[in-house]
Amino acid sequence: MKKYLLVFNVAIIMYSTFAWAQDVTIYRGNVGGYTSVGKERVDETYNAGYSMYAAAWPLLPAYPGHEFQSGLFGTWMHAQNDKPVPEGVKLYSDIEGGLGWWRDTEYPTETPKFIMGGVELNFRGWANGPGAGQGRDWNNPKGKYGIAQLSPWVLWPPDGLNLKQGTCGELFGSGYLPLPLIEAKATTAGKDIPTGNQCWTLFLNTGNFKGPVAFFTPYFWSRASLDDPRLSGMFFDSRPSQANKPFSMETQYIHCAQATDSKGQTYARMIPPQYPVGPDGDSVIMHRLSVYSRKALWDGVKAWFEGGDPVEGPIDPEGTCVQTFNGQGGANWKIYMNHVPQEKRAPLAMDAFMSARVSDPLTFKFQWDDKWVTKTDTETGSLVTLPQYYHLQKDDKNENGKWVPVSAEEVPAETGLRKVSFSRPKERPPKAYVTPNDPESCWKTPGPVAGPFEARPGDGSVVTYYWYRFADQPALLNADLTDQARETLQKRVEKLHRHWTKDREYLAPPTVGKLAHIDPALIVTPPTGLEVGYVPIVTRQAIKK
Repeated sequence: MKKYLLVFNVAIIMYSTFAWAQDVTIYRGNVGGYTSVGKERVDETYNAGYSMYAAAWPLLPAYPGHEFQSGLFGTWMHAQNDKPVPEGVKLYSDIEGGLGWWRDTEYPTETPKFIMGGVELNFRGWANGPGAGQGRDWNNPKGKYGIAQLSPWVLWPPDGLNLKQGTCGELFGSGYLPLPLIEAKATTAGKDIPTGNQCWTLFLNTGNFKGPVAFFTPYFWSRASLDDPRLSGMFFDSRPSQANKPFSMETQYIHCAQATDSKGQTYARMIPPQYPVGPDGDSVIMHRLSVYSRKALWDGVKAWFEGGDPVEGPIDPEGTCVQTFNGQGGANWKIYMNHVPQEKRAPLAMDAFMSARVSDPLTFKFQWDDKWVTKTDTETGSLVTLPQYYHLQKDDKNENGKWVPVSAEEVPAETGLRKVSFSRPKERPPKAYVTPNDPESCWKTPGPVAGPFEARPGDGSVVTYYWYRFADQPALLNADLTDQARETLQKRVEKLHRHWTKDREYLAPPTVGKLAHIDPALIVTPPTGLEVGYVPIVTRQAIKK
């Protein structure tokens, strides 16, 4: 009798457990936060831009869909202001682009892309590259005319600048320095609002291209003052840059799931991020953060344009200050679930498996605990994969507890988390980027001098482009410039095209690692006769047929 009673009780327990498991709710959410890099402060006189080398790699093993959004390591460069902001006015404007993945990317891959990310006053518009910015409505272009193409060798798709597919830990060199390409003026769009002469120019250092690519037109910044003259003189058209900036990685959305077992214990699972690693098992993240004074480039180029000797070679080291890392850094990622109030959300115990390391003052690394990360060798490089399972545990320092990494075997099967799929959902086909086709538009009048041509980068798109005389490109026809001002600009850029070739060193090269490459399909050669004073402008980007 006892034997049958025992069997009966076991059956009841098993049934109850099974029945409870059927009622387990698996919540879907995301992981996000900032991963910071600590560095020493520098003197504020180094206020004429910056440059850096940031590692480029596939953050996730497979692209999971357009909800995913994360940058890699970069910065937010704001203007250095010496006067108070008017009362009641919010003043947000900066350059904050970089490497990453964004929800509005139409042709994403595991390999990151690069955008310029200039933000007008309080996000009223933004500019990501030549012909690329907020929205698709060319009747309300916002920031899409905010950046002018400068290089005759690099093609810039509106979906972002592609890196070579398979990039895995190589260093992408980028930075912004102002150039005196356009003269300052006392009036803007017919109003007594001044516009400065600073053209903040993107410089790159990659394995297959070096030098300036494109610049923000001064009007992109100053036009916000037309609506509020009190803000005149507070933007990047005339103001220097802040020397001390935050350098971090902003992650907004990595898919995760959460469930609670019959004992009331809560577990979570996320798509496991991955980091590149070198032979020593560490991850080189950032290298050679440099800030500049006007002596680095501005003074010499200004004298050159005024009749002096050409500026050759790299940026002047006497106007350069290299910031050193201080050994601090880490991540404050949290798990975000809609059913959990914001004040109750707990952090991930990232310090359980990652820690900052400075192998030399110019190089920031992460090192890993082999207990929790797994190393994988690929055809293009080595990666460590972070833990994907976590257990919410009480913590003396965090009243909401902390998500502690656990192995898959420690997660009760009844939660159902082991069977959760993070595969990419079925999504709409990518939309084509199409520029105006009206014969009277700035894209057609005066229009290009050669084309169309096609490029096929590794993201599966087809990029259509034409060659324009530099001063006749659409961005400059929308930069509030007179014909005379554009012709002066044309002559200056012709000087740059003759002297600043794509294989010359501009940013000081890295002393560690290898340089990342731009997608080879985007490195172009000007047609015969158009080598100086002409630039390639993308007019369409669409899916391959």
